[in-house]
Amino acid sequence: MDPFQMVVIIVVISVAASTFKNYLQMKENRKADAASEVDVANLRTDVARLKERVRVLEKIVTDGDRHLADEIRKLA
Repeated sequence: MDPFQMVVIIVVISVAASTFKNYLQMKENRKADAASEVDVANLRTDVARLKERVRVLEKIVTDGDRHLADEIRKLA
C-alpha cells in the first residue's frame, strides 16, 4: 500500500466518523425538539386559559351593576 492510498483511507474514515457523529447528534436533538413542542403546547393552553380568566375578571370589574352596587353601598 503506497502512502497516497493510506492518506485517502484516513481521510475517508475521518469524514465517515464525522458524518456518523453528526447523525447521532441530530437524532438526539429530534427527541429534545419533540419534548420542547409538548412544553410549548402546554404553555399555549395555559396562556389561553389565563387570558380567559383575565377577560372574566375585566368583565366583573367593569360591570355596570357592580358599579351601581358600590354606589348604593356608599350611600348606606
